[in-house]
Amino acid sequence: MILNEILIALSMGLIGAVVFSAIGMVSGTDETATLAPLTLLVVMLGVPPVGVFTFFIAAAVSKHMTHAIPTTLLGIPGDTTAVPLLPEANMLRRLGIPHIALRKAISGAILSAFIAVPVAVGLAAVLAPLGTHITAAAPYVFVVAAVLIGYFSPGRWTSIACIVPFVLLVTAVNALSKDVIGETLSISFFLGIAVGPLIADLLQLASRTGRSAMPATGRKVFWLGPEVKDWSGYLPNPAKVLSPKQIAMTSAAAGVSSTTFVFSPVATTVLAGELVGSRIKHVYERLTSVLAVKNGTTESTYLAETLIPLVAFGLPLSPVAAGPAAPLFNAPPVYGVDEATGQVHNLHTMMSTWQFLVFGLVGVGLAAIVAYPLSMNFARSASLWVMRKVSHEALIGAFAGLIVVISWYEGGAFGVAATLLIATFAGVANRLFGMNAGVQFMAYYVAVLFVPKVIGLA
Repeated sequence: MILNEILIALSMGLIGAVVFSAIGMVSGTDETATLAPLTLLVVMLGVPPVGVFTFFIAAAVSKHMTHAIPTTLLGIPGDTTAVPLLPEANMLRRLGIPHIALRKAISGAILSAFIAVPVAVGLAAVLAPLGTHITAAAPYVFVVAAVLIGYFSPGRWTSIACIVPFVLLVTAVNALSKDVIGETLSISFFLGIAVGPLIADLLQLASRTGRSAMPATGRKVFWLGPEVKDWSGYLPNPAKVLSPKQIAMTSAAAGVSSTTFVFSPVATTVLAGELVGSRIKHVYERLTSVLAVKNGTTESTYLAETLIPLVAFGLPLSPVAAGPAAPLFNAPPVYGVDEATGQVHNLHTMMSTWQFLVFGLVGVGLAAIVAYPLSMNFARSASLWVMRKVSHEALIGAFAGLIVVISWYEGGAFGVAATLLIATFAGVANRLFGMNAGVQFMAYYVAVLFVPKVIGLA
């Protein structure tokens, strides 16, 4: 039985590492729109809990390493969490050393990932005794969490204001769903939120007025520096890429950020970079150190925001847990939170603390074997191939097809229509009002857990 679990975890983690090492090299591939649907697909295929968990960890860590390739070499962010890396990456590219920027960034990432897993799981074990009380108060906790995450989102007060109409929309669609297909929806809401920004962009492009605000300036030209390798063998040592001082700063930042699970990963990354940068005067040392710390912080906060709520409470009480990691918490009929009692049935109840620690490290280890050497050895050639051969439209089409299939599986034509409706509202709220996916997922839980209690009390 144990051997079977290990083999499943290794195989699924390897798949996650390989797939998302490739996806990370494609610029603009949002984590929620890619990592969440594919993790949901893995859950729906009936993969055992340890396999699902290892897949997600390996995929997330791999993507947050290879997303540094287009960011540092091409000057275009690999995803949302790569945006804070751009200032330092652009300056090092102008100095003619983009390969140094890349090496520092991904070496900081892999170091931080190995630190984040034991720290986050350890803190979760300390917080776990509170889990029973938090689970019992789940409907009210989600209201507080929605407001708190909304306050720290780009839209701040506007995001908080948008929670009310979003909750009403989810409640109305669920009520209509019960009349039309005899049951409420959940996956369709999740998918709609995940692809909301994409749908909003497509609608804007389809509008004559919207297109005028998105002028085309012709093909963009990118310059790639030569590929320089100054180590022997295939697997470089991160400790030799980073200086001792950079190792210490990256480790400290990872240790601290691995204990947080409420704040936005982007905000935490920016804050860590500013704290480190303000203490280093030498330009080269400052730029490379900040890159290592920033990309390391994206890894540590991502893992912490997944592991702490999952291990301690089983409730998605963080922006990452409510967004890209949402299928680990809620993927009916396999995983879910009971709408009536607030009790959870997901990885939290199916895996032990030791399993989270061991298989979390296994996922990080697989990413280190696949994504790290790939980025270090083949970054330039891989970037060139992606820019020339990979069609962004084809990639978007593939994910759009996956969204339609899964939403049809849940609710047929009504499920697809509900997904598009939620995606339109979610996308517009995200693009115009700064209401990010984390706030929207929290609002969804408010609609399905808190609103029924209010109506019942009334």
